[in-house]
Amino acid sequence: MEPSAKHSVWAEVNERGDVVIPREIAARYGLTPGSRVRLEEDLNHVRLHRPVTQLAKVYVEPTICCNLDCRTCIRNMWNEQLGSMSEATFDRVLASLRSVEPRPTVFFGGLGEPLLHPHIVDWITQAKALGAVVELISNGTLLTEAMARALIASGLDNLWISIDGARPESFADVRLGAQLPLVIENVMRLRHLRKGGHFAKPEIDVAFVAMKRNIHELPQVLKLAQRLGARQFKMSHVLPYTEELRGEILYAKSLRDPAYMPSPRIPRLSLPRMEFNDDTTGPLIEALRSGYTINLAGNNLGGSMDVCGFIESGSISIGWDGTVAPCLPLLHTHAHYFRAYRHEVKQHNLGNINAGDLLDLWLDPEYVQYRERVHSFAFAPCTFCGGCELLDSNEEDCVGNTFPSCGGCLWAQGLIQCP
Repeated sequence: MEPSAKHSVWAEVNERGDVVIPREIAARYGLTPGSRVRLEEDLNHVRLHRPVTQLAKVYVEPTICCNLDCRTCIRNMWNEQLGSMSEATFDRVLASLRSVEPRPTVFFGGLGEPLLHPHIVDWITQAKALGAVVELISNGTLLTEAMARALIASGLDNLWISIDGARPESFADVRLGAQLPLVIENVMRLRHLRKGGHFAKPEIDVAFVAMKRNIHELPQVLKLAQRLGARQFKMSHVLPYTEELRGEILYAKSLRDPAYMPSPRIPRLSLPRMEFNDDTTGPLIEALRSGYTINLAGNNLGGSMDVCGFIESGSISIGWDGTVAPCLPLLHTHAHYFRAYRHEVKQHNLGNINAGDLLDLWLDPEYVQYRERVHSFAFAPCTFCGGCELLDSNEEDCVGNTFPSCGGCLWAQGLIQCP
């Protein structure tokens, strides 16, 4: 879960000149004795990142089966065997989580529909019993009254609903086989079944994948999300797995836009908090295109470049068969299109939860070193570069990085976002 407002706490400098951080903050972010912490300097502050040794979030993929046939789905280009997680595999996940303090967030998601799994409610209940925050993403079509009551009783903290259109026609155009009125009815029913209060559980959140065919409906989808009682709305660009989707992307020029590139070689433009109206919208758009790197209302627009959200958040991913990977994009071998290239992303298998302990895999020295490398993001600038034959896969890049090379990752450039 993301904080809704800025919260300030104070550290102190002791007689020896050491910075002393409050115990509760240190515990929350894994600042244990001996931890190495990356510091990032800015104009008026120093940002302290969580240590790469803190495991804070675990993505669990209950299944890669789904009841829909979405236009944007990875299944349109792969032939991987379908399957669902066994109870024995999830028991291994739970056993590993018991040894992690504080408990990491457990997120049920991946490449399938979690509510299709017959044990999903029991698994949420068991994860909650460990003291974990638990989230789940769903297409909303299987959220019957019985399922809604079960999810509420399980203690689920966050329920993400994927909504890619504001009209039944546009919604079904992306999510083939889905009916928007049914999804709205299901979510509204769950909202009313929850206990009252401003922070009733599960919190409802909405995820939207933007394409040329649906971006005009973004304002209406935002209004729909408010009607559903959503507390968070996360928009992502589409990852084009197919030739058809290559023509749907909305970020072709932004890959090289100076507005998103915090560099000492590019002049800086600092904009105040602004109203967006008929007088300001046109000039502001021109300002964003003026060749400056942009700071808007104190926020650097380039802050999401060369940043792996998975590594920064201290997360790891576990596939339905127990495979452990650094992130969701590296959990399954797949390919997508990037400019003129078909970019093959090969799975990075760290091990299997059925054969080892999750914390042992997490703290493996070689894997810790890899996370430190991703933190510094010393990869080739593949998304900015015109491209070369090395962009055909994630096996190596032109500055000497070997598998997995993350320079071509669109998640790390702030274009693709996962909850």
